Amino acid sequence: MIPQPIPIPIPIPSKSPRVVATSISPTSQTFHDRLRHRDSLAALGAIRQPKVLHPVENEDLKLLLLENISQDAVRYFQAQGFHVDHYSKAFSEDELVERIPQYHAIGIRSKTKITERVIKAATKLLVVGCFCIGTNQVDLFTAAKAGIPVFNSPFSNSRSVAELVVSEIIALSRQLFQRSHEMRAGIWNKQSQGCWEVRGKTLGIVGYGHIGSQLSVLAEALGMRVIFYDVINIMPLGSARQVEKLSVLLGDADFVTLHVPELPETINMISKQELEQMKEGSYLINNARGRVVDIPALIDALKSKHIAGAALDVYPVEPGSNGSPFDDQINTWATTLRDVPNVILTPHIGGSTEEAQRMIGEEVSQALTRYLNYGSTVGSVNFPEVDLRAISAEQGTHVRVCHVHNNQPGVLRQVNDILSPYNVEKQYSDSKGDIAYLLADIADVSPTDVNKLRETISHTSANILTRLLA
Repeated sequence: MIPQPIPIPIPIPSKSPRVVATSISPTSQTFHDRLRHRDSLAALGAIRQPKVLHPVENEDLKLLLLENISQDAVRYFQAQGFHVDHYSKAFSEDELVERIPQYHAIGIRSKTKITERVIKAATKLLVVGCFCIGTNQVDLFTAAKAGIPVFNSPFSNSRSVAELVVSEIIALSRQLFQRSHEMRAGIWNKQSQGCWEVRGKTLGIVGYGHIGSQLSVLAEALGMRVIFYDVINIMPLGSARQVEKLSVLLGDADFVTLHVPELPETINMISKQELEQMKEGSYLINNARGRVVDIPALIDALKSKHIAGAALDVYPVEPGSNGSPFDDQINTWATTLRDVPNVILTPHIGGSTEEAQRMIGEEVSQALTRYLNYGSTVGSVNFPEVDLRAISAEQGTHVRVCHVHNNQPGVLRQVNDILSPYNVEKQYSDSKGDIAYLLADIADVSPTDVNKLRETISHTSANILTRLLA
């Protein structure tokens, strides 16, 4: 007996032109569970299969994956028929400029930088996938102006980072790192002085987003009091309390943990002045971005014993591959930092768990595939979010127009004039800043008209990039 499919989001009418979706799926199921369940139902024929679209130029799509991205993602792309080149290391800007002109898509993590120079060299590039939370390693504005959407995975490694912070809180408060180092050196040093339980202590969370809020719940389960600071008002989970100023949090917390993006206003947000505002004997944890903390100032605070310990997982400059040295040639203070006691140093492993990398691989690879095969930009961080329901395999000859253009008056009239001889079955467009994006499905376009249609739209005055999928 074929199992009954779970409810699938259905577009419902709205006064706004934006499509709204509703679903009554059980809340106990995750997004990934629902995708896997839909795939199993599709294999049994319980739901209609979408028609797989391809570029009308019929050019094989080549993907470049760097920084040891999940093998599950590699296999997923290969199953879609894409040619995949996979490398375990990050590429320098010069290496990217040399290699990227042959690729239509690139997948990176946090070390590879997609700069303006790289984007200008990427003459075939259609999409960028960040297999991580952050996107500050990509010049998002230049990418958008070139018609390149950027996707990331904002949720999938939140739990992994939150659990790492919990382990660091306990390890710092019990001086586990120092005791372990002494034992490896053959020294037995059983002591309780300066070692504390975390129960009853105050955790200050700077940035109450996906990671900070999960951490809040875990910390309360350990009996900690939680306060947090964020630039916007957020409803707290559990008994956590938001404070109005960073200085209030710093002066009240026994442990301060940072979970903010790298922005001009967050660079060196914890420096000499902020460290002096922290309680004497407190601890600092940074698993966010390397330039958020002024590390030379932190070293001074640790040496003076004003700060009792620290845990750092991220650094202003990080080695490009495993096995590379972390020394003064990378960061001038590296040797000094390594010699300070009760400091936990880890090589940017906050999201490095099997579960997180598998989920990130699933989420980002599916987002890139949806864009390459169907033109969907839902989830893009730098692009208007546009989607159309899939063309079913039974619908016959259809062409999907994917038109990225400058957001200026008169564009839709121009495009609709070009499409007027054809049957436009559905169409949707949206804009974000200077960039606009239009999707349109056209029925019964003859093969001889396809290239003519693409060329005509591509030569409109506002065109940035036009693809036709069929």
